Amino acid sequence: MKTTDTTDTTGTSGRTGGTTGADDAADGNGLTGTAGGRRGLLHGLPWLVWRRHRTLLCAALLATVVGCITFAYQRIGVQDFLHNHPATSDPDGELLTEFQRYGSMFSSDLSFLESLPVLAGIFLGAPLIAGELEHGTVKLVTTQSVSRTRWIAAALGLPLAVAVLCSTLLSAAFTWLWAPAHGLAASGDWLTNGPFDATGPVPVAKTLFLTACGIALGMLIKRVVPAMAATLALALVTSVVWAEQIRPRLGTLRSVSYPYDSDDGPSLPFASVRMDDWVSTADGKLYGFSTCTDSGTAAACRAKLGIVNRVTQYFDYEQMAGMQWLGAGILLALSAVVLAFIVWRTHRRPL
Repeated sequence: MKTTDTTDTTGTSGRTGGTTGADDAADGNGLTGTAGGRRGLLHGLPWLVWRRHRTLLCAALLATVVGCITFAYQRIGVQDFLHNHPATSDPDGELLTEFQRYGSMFSSDLSFLESLPVLAGIFLGAPLIAGELEHGTVKLVTTQSVSRTRWIAAALGLPLAVAVLCSTLLSAAFTWLWAPAHGLAASGDWLTNGPFDATGPVPVAKTLFLTACGIALGMLIKRVVPAMAATLALALVTSVVWAEQIRPRLGTLRSVSYPYDSDDGPSLPFASVRMDDWVSTADGKLYGFSTCTDSGTAAACRAKLGIVNRVTQYFDYEQMAGMQWLGAGILLALSAVVLAFIVWRTHRRPL
């Protein structure tokens, strides 16, 4: 009898232990090869998300490390040039011409950083939920003991955290490279030639926004390839709207006036971005730059309208940081709206 009791107890323990191990594996709490079944940094649903997207997430982290190292190496040459050629003023453009030896380097860096938000939206955002819906795995997950809230939190949290981390590190490293030479890199045009969108908080906000849009499109379309194509189309439209309608309105234009017949042109602060040119009357009324340009009647036309000055409007370099934070704030607000829509739809509509 004692032997039978011992056998029954052992069998029960074995069955109990087997059930516990299965539950831990289902919850993702058990880690293979970990002594005592201790939890690692990722467990449960975050571990499952990492497991499914680990190739892309690891590639993003590796690209970030390589990019940061590259920017640090490039900074050595730029600093050496600036040590021998202080970039404080360049009225004749000679310094800008000599700096063009680094032109292709900065052009490649800017193209790389400007493409990152688009790539994140297409290859990370669009397949994130669309892949689960297309293959039906989301139904398997949400019909188990995992709630939709936990699933969507894990599905969004880890990939978005990696996207924000990578874009933040790359933006910080490139800003560190670009800032000392801001008046020379990209021909000194920090607004339209790339640095505005590749430095500071803007790359982070754009990455988060396009990734969130890719996730939303994937949830709506439910197919990976069409969702990726739709994300690319949205990114192209967004870039045009951003460049033409939003970015130039993020700051207040400053103006400088000078005599109409002056041969010297406007005296603008170093590293400022020239935006537009006008002609004006003595009291400041503006006319288009081509007003009264007919060779035969130009002087009489200007006298009739009272045009005596030329006016140049520009953005000063000191305005850049404020404009970037305002633009990033707009993108972050839009990202929050898109993510709220994703969460709402997850709870209100069938997956």
